[in-house]
Amino acid sequence: MARQQFDLIVFDWDGTLMDSTVHITRSIQAACRDLGLPVPADEAASFVIGLGLRDALQIAAPTLDPSGYPRLAERYRFHYLVKDQTTELFTGVREMLADLRDQGYLLAIATGKSRVGLNRALDQARLTSLFDGTRCADETFSKPHPAMLQELTRELGQDPVRTVMVGDTTHDLQMAINAGVSGIGVTYGAHPANSLAALEPKYVADSIASLSDWLREHA
Repeated sequence: MARQQFDLIVFDWDGTLMDSTVHITRSIQAACRDLGLPVPADEAASFVIGLGLRDALQIAAPTLDPSGYPRLAERYRFHYLVKDQTTELFTGVREMLADLRDQGYLLAIATGKSRVGLNRALDQARLTSLFDGTRCADETFSKPHPAMLQELTRELGQDPVRTVMVGDTTHDLQMAINAGVSGIGVTYGAHPANSLAALEPKYVADSIASLSDWLREHA
């Protein structure tokens, strides 16, 4: 079947491919608790998922003196890594990515994770070889700045008009808008469906199965 809209599909990682939203939320809350800070509610803690770590913690713990953010980040990493091995890909992700790869799409990742964190996650999931390019928040500007998508399209020689960003947060979809690429939202991650729909993505998927079906039929 002829390619309809896209050549490059860029995925967020946490909450989009990896079922890690609750784990990240709990790790942020535990880090704040360790430092005696007000503990953000689940909605507030999950809202910052997808941002670079420092940006996320500044929003989650606004009362903390800036000098304290390295310590808060250290506590976050401690709690995250304690149970990092227990996080898993959403069911169907591996098959979806392999199918897209077999169809000839270029695949990439744009994530709020650090380079070390993404490389570790890709290695554990045995997915490294499926992606043509990746960008992390400690390498460039954090979402929703368009830099990650701009750099990926340049690196891979792709037209932004033929590129789509898939993510579970408004940060992902706003980054897509800012970069001039299309967006697809997924509702099984960090941000609610109505917030994603407000940014008018091409599609809002409620599962990996529905995302895979839409990409197969429309991408």
